Amino acid sequence: MTVPGRVEAASLLLSLDPRPWFVQHARAVAEVAAFLAARTEAAGIGVDRRLAEAAALLHDVDKALPAGDPARRLAHGDGSAAWLTRHGHPELARAVAGHSVTRLVDGDGFERWMTTATAEDLIVAYADKRAGQRLGTLDDRFGSWLRRHPERVVDGRREGWDEDTWLAVRARAGRLESEVCAAAGIAPEAVRRLAWTESALRRARASR
Repeated sequence: MTVPGRVEAASLLLSLDPRPWFVQHARAVAEVAAFLAARTEAAGIGVDRRLAEAAALLHDVDKALPAGDPARRLAHGDGSAAWLTRHGHPELARAVAGHSVTRLVDGDGFERWMTTATAEDLIVAYADKRAGQRLGTLDDRFGSWLRRHPERVVDGRREGWDEDTWLAVRARAGRLESEVCAAAGIAPEAVRRLAWTESALRRARASR
């Protein structure tokens, strides 16, 4: 298995003809992940920077798949993992499968994931919690999710999370932040983006 490089990962993303807002989010997450991976490596902790970057850029591909793709029937994250595996990159599956915020709902499941997650898994998951369309804080990101997905009843069915669930999920995200930033040797407010996606996407477009 060969982890895709930056241009190959960009080509995979572009193969789905994603919308501009989708690309902007993917770029933000990928550049935050690149920064964290570089700082983690500089702190003396082993990390596959190439894998972290590619998985971060491609973490949401299941949201861009056509309706008939079988990966669309899977839970978010699992669908991205399945699509990437089908396209010859199973090495990215684990990191993309674990990134979804819904993974933080089940407390026991979260504990199991935290004890087995690789540095790349943690970085991709945390980068997604810090980047919507641009880099922000955890509170920024969770505030956006809460505004877009409030608890409500639709056609007799309850949607969204109640306040206790949101608080528990936010607390688990805080623990993820502590783990990743400690490994990188930085405070959360020092997180930045490492620019690379614009060049990779430009080269990928030129080769199509």
